[in-house]
Amino acid sequence: MLRLNVNGQERTIDGIADDTPLLWVLRDELKLVGTKFGCGVGQCGACTVHLNGQPIRSCQIPAVAAAGEKVTTVEGLSAGAQLTALQQAWIDHDVPQCGYCQSGQLMTATALLKQHPKPTDAQIDQFMTNICRCGTYVRIRKAIHAAAAATAGKGGAA
Repeated sequence: MLRLNVNGQERTIDGIADDTPLLWVLRDELKLVGTKFGCGVGQCGACTVHLNGQPIRSCQIPAVAAAGEKVTTVEGLSAGAQLTALQQAWIDHDVPQCGYCQSGQLMTATALLKQHPKPTDAQIDQFMTNICRCGTYVRIRKAIHAAAAATAGKGGAA
């Protein structure tokens, strides 16, 4: 039996092999399908979630390694219908094109803004290693700057 804390809720999953990636437990067992399968080798970032507040590629970590830790998926970023400043900036700047990579992009950008509440372009470029096949990188950068500006003086809660 596997016990996970996902988006602030304790969840129990039975019958999971020790080598099952966290990605598949989130999607197939817990039905949290916002986290996407992209490349399966940890390069694209579509599967990015937070483990204790740090962005990780969930296709590369066994779910058993997350037992007793705090996992946050894109579904857990906002409180109900209240969007985060970053999510609102994503909408305001029309960031998604096809949208497939966007949950991973949002999770990575959220972690970036926690570490660097007012990031420079260089910090954004260094931190945002997720791949967007549609090439929306310019809009991603604008949305990150807009979210940083919107949360300035509010403790950086993007």
